[in-house]
Amino acid sequence: MCSHYQAVRDRERLKRYFGIADLPDGTRWDVWPGYLAPFIRAHRYADVGDEAVPSSEVIAGSFGLIPHWAKDDKIARKTYNARSETIASKPSFRDAWKKTQHCIIPAEAIFEPDWRSGKAVTTSICRADSKPMGIAGLWSCWRAPQGTEHHSFTMITINADDHSLMNQFHKAEDEKRMVVILPEALYRDWLVATPSKQAGFLRAYPAENLLAEPKASAVKR
Repeated sequence: MCSHYQAVRDRERLKRYFGIADLPDGTRWDVWPGYLAPFIRAHRYADVGDEAVPSSEVIAGSFGLIPHWAKDDKIARKTYNARSETIASKPSFRDAWKKTQHCIIPAEAIFEPDWRSGKAVTTSICRADSKPMGIAGLWSCWRAPQGTEHHSFTMITINADDHSLMNQFHKAEDEKRMVVILPEALYRDWLVATPSKQAGFLRAYPAENLLAEPKASAVKR
């Protein structure tokens, strides 16, 4: 599971790797559940046939999906990850999944605890080629009791028991999980994937294409 990650804050990297020209205001770089961070979705008017409309857009949203039926935004502290096994049935995520409200979360690194030494060592996981990660997620728009609209998102996770890198994290008795890191060639396909095809994107990213370092070393580097 991923509750802490580093968002992409460099505009040139966002433009180069995600086709996004700018960052929305108020987003955070060091992100925890409930924090405002950027996510990318298919542009709401991409289907009108106007060449001036970009295919995707970046939105500021809460890390932790807030379903339309929520009474307040506190649920975001529990909905930052959506399990692939229950994403279609769990009330918090099933509407976004059914409506294929797909998004991509641009991240420089995610952080997980390595317990192999007997104590938690916060570890940074990033792409070995130094490119940012595009993490598969779902988004939602929630209307607060005051009438204001709030966007939010969640990262999709899959089982990682057999993943040679991601099965090293969390306590020995905990289930091993990992976020879905999309290959760059599939970014657009994921954003517009139909209900019958969306589950096919939920695959493990190769271990040899990832780099793990203790957080202090990664920050220093």
